[in-house]
Amino acid sequence: MKTIEADICIIGSGITAAMMAEHLAEKTSRAITVIEAGKPSTPFSERARARERYKDYGESPWKQDHLDDQNAYGVTYGFSPSMHVGGLAMHWGGVAPRYAPEDFRVKSLTGLGDDWAFSYDDLDPFYQEAEERMGIAGEQGPTAFDPRGKSYPLPALPVNYNLAQLRDWASKAGIAAWSTPSAKNSQPYQGRAVCQRCDTCYPVCPTGAKYSPDFSWDALVKAGKITLVTETLVRRLVAEGQHGRIVRATGNRTDASGEEVTITAKSFVLAAGFVWSAHLLMLSRDDAHPEGLANRSGNVGRYLAGHRNIGGQVSLPLELYPGINVQHSLVSKQFMREGRKGKYLRHDLRIWESSVGRDPRLRASDGSLQLGDALLADWRQRAKGATARVRAYYDVLPDRESRITFDAARKNRFGDPMPFLTWKDAPESAALREWQEEELRNLFRSMAKAGGGEVISLSSNANDIGQEHPTGGCRMGSDPATSVVDGWGRAHDHENLWIAGAPTFPTASCTNGTLTFAAVGLRTASAIARSG
Repeated sequence: MKTIEADICIIGSGITAAMMAEHLAEKTSRAITVIEAGKPSTPFSERARARERYKDYGESPWKQDHLDDQNAYGVTYGFSPSMHVGGLAMHWGGVAPRYAPEDFRVKSLTGLGDDWAFSYDDLDPFYQEAEERMGIAGEQGPTAFDPRGKSYPLPALPVNYNLAQLRDWASKAGIAAWSTPSAKNSQPYQGRAVCQRCDTCYPVCPTGAKYSPDFSWDALVKAGKITLVTETLVRRLVAEGQHGRIVRATGNRTDASGEEVTITAKSFVLAAGFVWSAHLLMLSRDDAHPEGLANRSGNVGRYLAGHRNIGGQVSLPLELYPGINVQHSLVSKQFMREGRKGKYLRHDLRIWESSVGRDPRLRASDGSLQLGDALLADWRQRAKGATARVRAYYDVLPDRESRITFDAARKNRFGDPMPFLTWKDAPESAALREWQEEELRNLFRSMAKAGGGEVISLSSNANDIGQEHPTGGCRMGSDPATSVVDGWGRAHDHENLWIAGAPTFPTASCTNGTLTFAAVGLRTASAIARSG
């Protein structure tokens, strides 16, 4: 049996864990050990070659990003089984907007959903810290829609010709839109290169301009500030008494040896994402905790949250250059501020240049083969005009029955049941869904009309389950009877157990969540550092 001793044990190595480890390594002298179930990610030195193979053959640039027998079942759209150093943020596109102040007091403003245990202003310094650690390039939006205490650490990524034309179009429709905040260097930062507009941010940045957690891990390990243990699956936490401290974690190596591993630490941090954090607590049930650890309220694994989107393609009487930096966009947060028409509807708005219908093609409409001059002539004709892609994420309020349970029929190599996910809108969200989605379609129609264009397609998925940027499973709150952790991420039931980031969210806003996952994790890290 292998034994590991630490002062602070962080379980998981995704972006929230990376931010927390950096913070704790700077603020404390305690020994920090990070436990990751998977293997190291594709090294940066191999990133350019991995991108080439992705483009040429569709090959994943992250070949070792999962364990074959460790997966979730049920309604898992939006769930990532990524288990490797860096987690899902090795795949992310680097889009990094903040939530709106209203997200933290939805119930106070509307009577629906729940309030958070802290305000936007409380989180603002941790948003700033996350932005500075990653290197976020951003443009200050109108302060009424985009409040912030300090400036972005990096200038915004340039709004190119295409996006400038589309920003003018949005303005005609009465919409203020600006360069989307991104974790991509607009100037050299932390030894990493400037964005070269390779347009493969998702799934892989070959230059290192986009922040990914491996940069943090490599630096921390090289400086001797942490110990990173890979290929080790934590399968149980062991508590001392009903509301006692966590005394150890146990698990196994995920290599061929399967060796048993025990980790002792003074503090344990669960940073394993919205599924695996709750799953580990539930697996850790014992006689004193028949429903799992930290589960006095019975809410571990419940209130999974997320958001849906409505998208569209809009044809406009503009002349753009299709296919230029299609992974950068404009954002507007003005619809995140308040509901419309007296009903609850809050959403973000994103605008991209689109090459839909304007790509080069080898075969003409009649099926004949086109090569050389014929191909170019056809492309020049088809490239005339412009297409914009629009999308709005809208908030879906969570229900207690949106939850994680065990799928007893599916077990990993060690005999542990795998998680089974069920999603359910809160009744107030379900009742509004049809109206909300038609309102968004009407918004796109009005935007098209303002630009003299027309909507050429609208898209949504009838089976879409409020899944994007999922959160929840260990919700925060001040009352131990209704929540799992307090506002700092400390478990109500176990003084040395902390749960980080996405699992603690009571609601999931209506925009990309990664930056907020990291900021909330940093707030928790600050409390751990103070806890002694």
